[in-house]
Amino acid sequence: MSRLNYHHLNYFWHVAKIGNLTKTAEILHISQSALSSQIKQLEDSVGSQLFTRESRKLILTDVGKVTFSYAESIFKLGNELEGILNHGQQAENQVLRIGILSTMSRNFVEAFVSPLINTPKVKLVIAARGQMNLLNELSNHELDLILTNIEVRGSINQSWQCQLLSKQPICVIGHPGLSFKKDFNEAYSQADWILPLSNTPIRAAFDGLCAQYQFQPNIVGEADDMAMLRLLTRDAKALAVMPSVVVKDEISNGNLTAYTTLPNIFENFYIVTVRKHMFNELVTKLITDFNEIETKAR
Repeated sequence: MSRLNYHHLNYFWHVAKIGNLTKTAEILHISQSALSSQIKQLEDSVGSQLFTRESRKLILTDVGKVTFSYAESIFKLGNELEGILNHGQQAENQVLRIGILSTMSRNFVEAFVSPLINTPKVKLVIAARGQMNLLNELSNHELDLILTNIEVRGSINQSWQCQLLSKQPICVIGHPGLSFKKDFNEAYSQADWILPLSNTPIRAAFDGLCAQYQFQPNIVGEADDMAMLRLLTRDAKALAVMPSVVVKDEISNGNLTAYTTLPNIFENFYIVTVRKHMFNELVTKLITDFNEIETKAR
């Protein structure tokens, strides 16, 4: 392949985002024929078709999707460089883009970002996604960091950096007034249970604990979403297994209580970043502040 022409790539990037040649030409103040010629030259350069046409809309081919992914990274990095050169490392108004796993505790997320809430000239953008979508957006520099409870391992082709942020103990949560002791024992076999799904680490650990005490829990509800577990626990007369941070407000106002902390069972929360030419200093601040809060709480 000949040397890539970034001028052609920039035109392709705009067309791919808009999906229509005529609209893109109008926005870029270029004739449609000239824009079409630029795309054709890029296709000749890479040796593959980048678009197919369906009705009046341009659809990316598989090669086009890969090319667009790289173009996103290239031009977002270019915008990042331009901002640094024009404003220095600390722009007047800073934006921190955080991706969170859609099933994790919102209370934990709130505790993590709290040092930046109401900070002047700082804008927080928080988006909930599935794990793969989060990693794709992080790789494309659409996010500055990810919060997840699923460990991410990097590879030769990926530059993800995964750091353990917190180990939250898992508690048995229920409505107050029940006669359960603080130590987990066979008496808990009489309870109804609301549990995480069977393919989660918390559930696997809890099932092992029940096997140790030789009882099969009577499961009346299951969910993989912490927000849903919170709602089910609040509305049902059953015990639930989750970190107490998920229901900290309900515990604080007396609507729920933590009966016991399960031995050696934790939910791990991770922060995932990707290597960038210029690291967002707000990320460092959040990690440092959160670690200080965690240390004081111990």
